[in-house]
Amino acid sequence: MGKYIIKRLLGLIPLLIAVTFLIFLFVHFIPGDPARLMAGKDATVHEVQAIRAELGLNKPLVEQYLVYMNDLLHGDLGYSLRSDVTVTELFSERFIPSMILSLLSIGWAVVIGILMGVVSAVFRGKWPDYFGTVTAISGISVPNFWLGLVMIQLFAVVLGVLPAGGIESWTGYILPAISLGAGIMAMITRFTRSSLVQTLQNDFIRTARSRGMNEKTVVFGHALKNSLITVLTIAGLQFGYLLGGSIVVEAVFSFPGMGRLLIDSIQFRDYPVVQSLLLIFSLEFILVNFLVDILYGFLNPKIRYQ
Repeated sequence: MGKYIIKRLLGLIPLLIAVTFLIFLFVHFIPGDPARLMAGKDATVHEVQAIRAELGLNKPLVEQYLVYMNDLLHGDLGYSLRSDVTVTELFSERFIPSMILSLLSIGWAVVIGILMGVVSAVFRGKWPDYFGTVTAISGISVPNFWLGLVMIQLFAVVLGVLPAGGIESWTGYILPAISLGAGIMAMITRFTRSSLVQTLQNDFIRTARSRGMNEKTVVFGHALKNSLITVLTIAGLQFGYLLGGSIVVEAVFSFPGMGRLLIDSIQFRDYPVVQSLLLIFSLEFILVNFLVDILYGFLNPKIRYQ
């Protein structure tokens, strides 16, 4: 296992270089000129060219990329073209709230989703299974922004027990986390149910029952552990989307997260911020999938890494 982890870590190096190059090209191919936006509509051509030279945008793309990589390796993400503060400073204000929101969303979705999936599989064809199926289909079908608006109307406007937006207190995370996690919970419920139903029909489950094990030990001690690989894959992929994919929900709840920062930065052609945000989102995907691959070996004893 140790060799496998080291091999996977070394294999991430060329992948990270390719990711930085693609992100750099993508950002610089976005239509628009940040120098013109900074200079203003009434600026002369000479003023725009002066700003472009100051930002280094008049250099060849290859040279700009090498400068970007050199700064990145030294931990320098650059300055925001829009607000003239360091990108690191901008991230420090947005990253923690987005990470907390992502962890809360995936946390409750995984716990409730697995429990509902187990109940649906154990009581297959009975009312708990139908209830879980209806809940899962509803969670997948309902858009998260619409669910957010309904919950704002109910819990903030009518009942007045939760804030409609902002994160002045911990209660500000509750409604956005529920909105973001509802769809993930529904998917995990369905995948847990289908995977567990198949596992419960295997020979080793019948053997465990014939040896007199009680049903709780059979389900939670043997069947569920072998069914969690699919669930783990879904949870890992969905967590990767949460950090940067919650733009609409952040807008609904006026949440100061990374998604809104990305949209604002793209509109202003703020290259350093957009590049750094896309790099962080990519790193998150790579890291989560790496951890998921490692966890496979712990969940399924048949998997061996040499």
